[in-house]
Amino acid sequence: METPLTPLDFARRTRRLHGSREAVVDGDLRLSYEEFFDHCDRWSAALQGLGVGRGDRVATIAPNTHQQLASFYAVPQIGGVLVPINYRLTAEDFVYIVNHSGSSVLCVDQDYVDDVEAIRDRLPNVRHFVAFGGARDGWLDYAAAVASASPAFARADVDERDLLTINYTSGTTARPKGVMITHRNAAMNSIGTLLHLPIAVGERYLWTLPMFHANGWTFTWTVTAAAGTHVCLRKVDPGLVFGVIRDERVRWLCAAPTVLISLANAPDGVRGEVPPGVQVVTAGAPPAAATIERLEGGFGWTVTQVYGLTETAPFITVCAPLPEHEDLSGADRAVVKSRQGVELLTSGELRVVDEAGQEVTADGETLGEIVVRGNVVMSGYYNDPEATERAMGDGWFHTGDAAVVHPDGYLEIRDRIKDVIISGGENISSVEVEGTLLRHPAVQEAAIVGLPNEKWGETPEAFVVLRDGQAATEEEIIAFARDRLAHFKAPRGVTFVDELPKTATGKIQKYVLRKGAPNLARQ
Repeated sequence: METPLTPLDFARRTRRLHGSREAVVDGDLRLSYEEFFDHCDRWSAALQGLGVGRGDRVATIAPNTHQQLASFYAVPQIGGVLVPINYRLTAEDFVYIVNHSGSSVLCVDQDYVDDVEAIRDRLPNVRHFVAFGGARDGWLDYAAAVASASPAFARADVDERDLLTINYTSGTTARPKGVMITHRNAAMNSIGTLLHLPIAVGERYLWTLPMFHANGWTFTWTVTAAAGTHVCLRKVDPGLVFGVIRDERVRWLCAAPTVLISLANAPDGVRGEVPPGVQVVTAGAPPAAATIERLEGGFGWTVTQVYGLTETAPFITVCAPLPEHEDLSGADRAVVKSRQGVELLTSGELRVVDEAGQEVTADGETLGEIVVRGNVVMSGYYNDPEATERAMGDGWFHTGDAAVVHPDGYLEIRDRIKDVIISGGENISSVEVEGTLLRHPAVQEAAIVGLPNEKWGETPEAFVVLRDGQAATEEEIIAFARDRLAHFKAPRGVTFVDELPKTATGKIQKYVLRKGAPNLARQ
């Protein structure tokens, strides 16, 4: 009587029970769930007509559109494996990922057709190039293919351990790795997400998070499971985001802290009237308490932090609210909410361990590495057994994140292990120092890295982006930090920059800061 765990079953249920409800908003296009899944079925039939079958990879390069969303259903329901590629990557990255994944079909948004056309001769395994818009000679027109296809297709028998997607990591210092996510991984993450973040039937979700990013944190399927409405957004611009929230009565959105910072610091003229009651889910990097405070106290929004990695489908913890948190002041509650929290009910087991593999003391001070095992952990890295063995060969997935555990059991990330600054034998959390600097009224963004120092080994250096119209001096920023932190944690120097280098998914590239400023070490 067992049936496989798969997010495709969410589609079956929602189509049957909520077929007439609005499923997708993409500009002027509005589709009910019945219309959307008819669209998906026709694309499945068209893909089968192109020869796509079980295990075949179909890659996409596209922003948040209805075509991209449809791929998360149309490809796996015929047994194919979706490869959603970060459209912000370089042409060289496109070549590597498409070839490494062995994708035989490549679907491309109209904004990137020219980029792919320029490298087309370097993609020998791609049999069909599909344009989501802007088709030309040698390209299949997606809209025409869907319109001419029958909704009848041969549905695949899915095993829950079958591959659903291959998601490539950012690859900032090495070649990107292909994370193999199964149907079971994605289904369990979606179920756990809805247990802790219960989206109601008909509530509207804004796609501020890229769908390519860990499958949109599986909200590509989670929103459908809840019979919510997917409101597509091609580009994240603060003014546009606030406008769509108002016009479409948006209730939910997901965003990395860098996006939240841009929303929290948007001028009054850009943001206009801000509707209260928006539920914000954030992950990707530890958000500063100051940012949470602005969104909750200033906007009347609710911010919930989750934590995970592409390799964990992606959520493994949630900063679940407790009754005792309600008695805290807004500032103190924001400090708690900036922690990564506790295991999701469905994610599996999480530990924070020392170098000997023993769990650290839950004292909020002792640092260890986060390791996890459970239902959401990937099946491995595609065509990379060595990397798979290094990451999870002992039966635990090693995240590379350094954290402490508080007495209440709540996890708090202090850094990536490689980013912990050791100065004079003392560990300094760059996240802690960054969070302090973000409380300065002139600071919009901050990054802390360790730079070489003859006396101390290394010392913290700050890279700061100031808010528009604001000014601050190096001495002022350092004094601000020293007034609020142990003096050895305060930055020894401050470099003001127009913007911080980031990966294509919005994470700060600290290795670039270290390489770019070796002369900034302070004595």
